[in-house]
Amino acid sequence: MRVDIEALRVLDVVIEQGSFAKAAAKLHKAQSAISYQIKKLEQQFDVAIFDRSSYRAELTPQGRALWQEGRQLLQQAIRIENLADHYSKGWEPTFELVIDGALPLEPVMKAMKALADKEIPTKIRIKVEALGGVQMRFDQDEANMMLVVDYTPSPKLNATPLPEVPMVLVTAGDHALAGQPEIDLNQLLSHVELTIHDSSETTTGKQDLLQFGGDKVFYLHGFDSKKTCLLMGLGYGWMPLSLITEELAAGKLVELDYLGGSRHNFTPQLVYSADQPLGKAGEVILNEVLSEFAAYSQ
Repeated sequence: MRVDIEALRVLDVVIEQGSFAKAAAKLHKAQSAISYQIKKLEQQFDVAIFDRSSYRAELTPQGRALWQEGRQLLQQAIRIENLADHYSKGWEPTFELVIDGALPLEPVMKAMKALADKEIPTKIRIKVEALGGVQMRFDQDEANMMLVVDYTPSPKLNATPLPEVPMVLVTAGDHALAGQPEIDLNQLLSHVELTIHDSSETTTGKQDLLQFGGDKVFYLHGFDSKKTCLLMGLGYGWMPLSLITEELAAGKLVELDYLGGSRHNFTPQLVYSADQPLGKAGEVILNEVLSEFAAYSQ
C-alpha cells in the first residue's frame, strides 16, 4: 500500500482546524477538494476516518489512531524535505573529524558547541587517536578533517597551522625525581617512563621525541590515564600543559629540571583533502576551530 502524504497533510489540517471548511480556508482549497482527499484516504485504508452520521463529522477511534501514526510520518517527511533542501545548498550529510589526544580539547568542544548552536544539518562524528593513529584513522575512514600533531604531508592535503601546544616533562610532587637539580638521561632511565601508545601501531618521528628509549616504559592509551598514573607517582612523562595547569599550580605535579629540556612546543595542523573542497559544514568547522584555538592560545 502506497501512503498518500498529501492526503495525510490534509487530514492533519482538518483535525488541527476542527472542520473541513476551516481546513479548506487554511489550505486555500475548495471544501470539496478537502472532502475528496479524506475520502481517498478512507478508501485506501478501507477504514472510516470520520463518522458522518451526525451534523458535524467526528473522528472515529480508528481515524484517530491512523492520524497519530500519520503525524509521525508527516514529521519524518518534513525532516527529509528539510535535509534534501540543506544538502542541495551544499551541506554535507556527515562530517568526520579525527583529533590527536595530545591537543587541548576545550577549543575543539567550544567549536562543536558553536556548531550545535547554529543547528547545522550535518551529522558530525569526532574520533580521538594518538600520534600516528590520527592519520591512520583519517585515511582508513576517509575522514573529512584531522587535527594532528604530526602527519605525512602530501600534495593531496591542505594544512593550516594552529597555535603551538607546549608539552611539559613532569612527575608527581612526591616522586624521587621531583626537586632534583640538573637531571641527566641516565637518571631518567632508572625510573619508569609513562608514554602514550601509538594507536597506529607504527613508529613516527614525534613518538621518538616523546620517548627516552629506556627499558622501564609503561604504554597508556590516553593522556587521562597517563595523568592518573603520574599523580599516583608511578613515573614521569610528557604532558600537554593545558591538561595539568591546576596540578602544577597545586604542586601535585612538578616540572623536571631535565638537562635536555623539560618543554617541547608542537605546532598542530588542521588538515583536510585538497582534492575535495570543503562543503558548508567543513567551512564552518574550519573557521570555528581556528577561531577557538586562536582565543585559547591568548
